[in-house]
Amino acid sequence: MISQGILPFKIERTEEQITPRSGLALFAEVIRALGVKQKVEEHFPKPRSNRGYEAWSYLEPVLLMLEGGGRHIEDLREIRDDAALRQLVGIREMPSLSTYGDWLVRMGAGRGVAAIRAVNDEVAETIHRRTGTPDYTLDVDATVIEAEKQEAEWTYKKVRGYQPMLGFLAETGLCLTHEFRKGNRPAHHGAVRFLKRCLKLCRKIRRLRSDSAFYQADVLAWCEEHGISYTITADQDPAVKDVIKTVRDWAVLRDKDGKLTDREVGTAIHVMSKKGEPFRLVIQRWRDPQLPLFQKPEYCYYVIATNLDELSPEEVIRFHNKRGQAENEIKELKIGFGMEQMTSGDYRANAVWFGLGVLTYNLTLAEKLLFLDAEWKTKTVATLRWQIIETAGRVIRHGRRLILRLATTWEKYALFLQMRRRLKAFGGL
Repeated sequence: MISQGILPFKIERTEEQITPRSGLALFAEVIRALGVKQKVEEHFPKPRSNRGYEAWSYLEPVLLMLEGGGRHIEDLREIRDDAALRQLVGIREMPSLSTYGDWLVRMGAGRGVAAIRAVNDEVAETIHRRTGTPDYTLDVDATVIEAEKQEAEWTYKKVRGYQPMLGFLAETGLCLTHEFRKGNRPAHHGAVRFLKRCLKLCRKIRRLRSDSAFYQADVLAWCEEHGISYTITADQDPAVKDVIKTVRDWAVLRDKDGKLTDREVGTAIHVMSKKGEPFRLVIQRWRDPQLPLFQKPEYCYYVIATNLDELSPEEVIRFHNKRGQAENEIKELKIGFGMEQMTSGDYRANAVWFGLGVLTYNLTLAEKLLFLDAEWKTKTVATLRWQIIETAGRVIRHGRRLILRLATTWEKYALFLQMRRRLKAFGGL
């Protein structure tokens, strides 16, 4: 036998119905259990002719592709060519790959942006209602997506791109809602409107954490009106700098274990406007590391505005620092689901695409929170792909039954069965 390669095996082609991504069939059941298809049919416009494809025919393959690790429209070929997976999921035919870009532009020019956000909001609401969490902390943050597109605007990071705003529920990591924004739109624009939508979607929000983009009198007043506690990074404007100069009760800051740090902490009372409520400033300071050793101390400052009067300064700092978890969620969305790059030169088409990424992110989170055991909650989508999604299976027909035979261990076989039982029970509620 003539050797094909270095190792002693031979490659042959088979006509058997085999899929390398059996776990995507479970993800397709998650999609159905949460009623995503019905929501898409409700919010997206119908095709203009009887020969046109429904929106769901475009969306479902994209969701499966993003979950499986694809990042571009061209990666939909893997879904199209996986006949076994399409048979399991029930995708009889797909639109041509060349039409996806045009469809995104068409949806962006019409009701697509509002439609995908409405679908996302309803799915997120369903998920957080089923988790049973008594109350939530809302972490709000914006992120920059660099894009060398002609219409992309300059961002504050001095690169062209987009700057979507996202609201996460800290206790679960759920992206409650989002706004896809142009790169030159300041993050603080529309802050109260964004918060109103978050509270409308989740009435259990009791706390807000944000960077200085939400350090606004209107935001603080809105929080007080709705009984929401907050920690918000304060702008060090002239008024805040004057307040810092009045602090005399500096104390060495201790970490969560009670150990001394190289920082000091102090507090002060501040009011942003004549009609505003007073609030507390928790101020950290540390020696500027750029100054010579024996020069008169000059300090760097970090200021947190808060109405959490029941917490000590150290507790406020530790609580506020946990908002860094939102950055991990954004990283998962951008790197894990390919949203660090946009697929189109059209801004509104990219808004639809980003919405699909958020939807896939939330559906994956639902899979972990609702249908897998607790130890899966902290696993990334990359781990899910390695341990569940990329499981080989053979699809066969036996009479009228469709059977998926998994090439895996008994433990993983049991996991698949357990997930399917939970999905069936959830869908039947």
